[in-house]
Amino acid sequence: MAMKDMASLDLKGKIAVIRQDLNVPMKDGRITNDKRMRAALPTIKLALQKGAGVIVLSHLGRPTEGEFCEQFSLKPVAVHMSEMLGQPVTLARDFDEAKKVRPGEVYLLENVRFFKGEKKNDPELAARYAALGDVYVMDAFGTAHRAQASTEGAIRKAKVACAGPLMKGELDAFAKVLDNPKRPLVAIIGGSKVSTKLGLLDNLLGRVDRLIIGGGIANTFLAATGHPVGKSLYEPDLIDASKEILAKAEKLGKPIPLPVDVVTAPELAPGQKAVTCGVDEVASDQMILDIGPKTVALYEEILNKAATIVWNGPVGAFEIDPFGAGTRALAEALAKCEGFVVVGGGDSVSAVESYGLADKMGYISTGGGAFLELFEGKKLPAVAALEDRA
Repeated sequence: MAMKDMASLDLKGKIAVIRQDLNVPMKDGRITNDKRMRAALPTIKLALQKGAGVIVLSHLGRPTEGEFCEQFSLKPVAVHMSEMLGQPVTLARDFDEAKKVRPGEVYLLENVRFFKGEKKNDPELAARYAALGDVYVMDAFGTAHRAQASTEGAIRKAKVACAGPLMKGELDAFAKVLDNPKRPLVAIIGGSKVSTKLGLLDNLLGRVDRLIIGGGIANTFLAATGHPVGKSLYEPDLIDASKEILAKAEKLGKPIPLPVDVVTAPELAPGQKAVTCGVDEVASDQMILDIGPKTVALYEEILNKAATIVWNGPVGAFEIDPFGAGTRALAEALAKCEGFVVVGGGDSVSAVESYGLADKMGYISTGGGAFLELFEGKKLPAVAALEDRA
């Protein structure tokens, strides 16, 4: 992936417009998790060290496009960023205010979704973003799969467009997985629905040496192989598609290991009485909510032989006790693995961080949808634009 890199550019006396992903969770006007801001900070600091003035762009939430809404204002982000940087961060309500930035200063333009045409990749809006500075830096990997005015559009309109350090770090980590990975390459795909990851699962069979599935996805595959799933979340209309994936895996000599034991309860709620049983013993009034210890051992055996591992999606309802043991055991197994481990997707990352194991992983990705699309073999619009501008 050949593209210009911000780290190698001369930014002294210039204005760098940096598209970040600062879509942080908020409650009552307060930031509840600043992980994305912490990930973005080194890029802003590097631009300042290089002598640039910085205008940061980001979206936040899903406001009605073209309308200002206090609930989705980036004001709390500006305040928190100022504290993190140790210098003022000016919130610019419009383009004219943003243009007042000078070298050494940091301005944050209001939520890009307040500007009409953002989502539709309006070329005029893209040109206005690009005209704010001398260099347009795409550093928001989490939005790289969206062709919008502040992502793909502005890159194509800018005088100079480049990837920021965070973006480059993400793409470099994926290059280790996609281009010429050390093998065996194993993918763990969890989550609730087959429908959202059907294309991914099918594509992965041609890329990986082994594919492990978990969560609600595994329930559909268990049903497809004739196992009872009780009241579990699963997708009956995708049983045939699941059978096709299982048959394809067998034909390729990469059989998909399904759970052999599971943890069940009458409903997904705290304080439930959990029962561990074989996959043929799931009662009609029970829900499958986690994998059992025998399944963990089965997966660990595969992971211990892997040289490269990609994990997206938990294997159980890990947020609610007592249904997190499987996901935790998997995270602990990955932390001990000698292979290169890439973790992506909000729930998987949250799980790893809550267990204090993030620093034991090879790479923690900031992207959810972008992570999946890149791994599926799709070309991300922002990445394609950066390559075209190289």
